[in-house]
Amino acid sequence: MIKEKTIRFCREDLTVVMGKYENGQNSIQLRDDEGHPYMTASVAYDREIEDDEVIIKNYSENEGILEALIEAEIIDPEVIPFKVNFVVLFVAKLK
Repeated sequence: MIKEKTIRFCREDLTVVMGKYENGQNSIQLRDDEGHPYMTASVAYDREIEDDEVIIKNYSENEGILEALIEAEIIDPEVIPFKVNFVVLFVAKLK
């Protein structure tokens, strides 16, 4: 699993930092060149996922992050969408 990698998103070079949520699911945070949090690409959700998977938020301020993570080869391109109220989240396998 990838520990840290730099990707380009919204004309910014960002470092991908992997972590874990309290529920044990994987998290992906993006940090700017000074190490400050820029955005969190993932969410923790009450859904069973594998240890090598992550749930991606690709709406609102995160729009386009799914594609950026696929292009940077952080996650596999085949994702599983699931609807939560009025939005769609994506389960993705980490590379």
